[in-house]
Amino acid sequence: MFAVVRTGGKQYRVAAGDKIAVEKLAGEAGDKINLGDILLAGKDGELADVANVTVAAEIIAQAKSEKVVVFKKRRRHNYRRKNGHRQQMTLLRIVSVG
Repeated sequence: MFAVVRTGGKQYRVAAGDKIAVEKLAGEAGDKINLGDILLAGKDGELADVANVTVAAEIIAQAKSEKVVVFKKRRRHNYRRKNGHRQQMTLLRIVSVG
């Protein structure tokens, strides 16, 4: 069975056993959470009633994503600014969809 869930402003297609990286969620490694905003669910090409479906996940780790370099330049004005950013993220293992 699979489900499409929304968290952190993005949508993810998940099934039991999947590992995903999402925007930072509250909790420590090893905590169990339920993903509540389920948009779609189905199995073998058939759609299921979303009201009866729950998605349980386990937090693997709290981490930072890859660094994004922000470089600003105005030509002929000797203006250069280099900045970096690493977004906080949570690694999840989907325990069950059902």
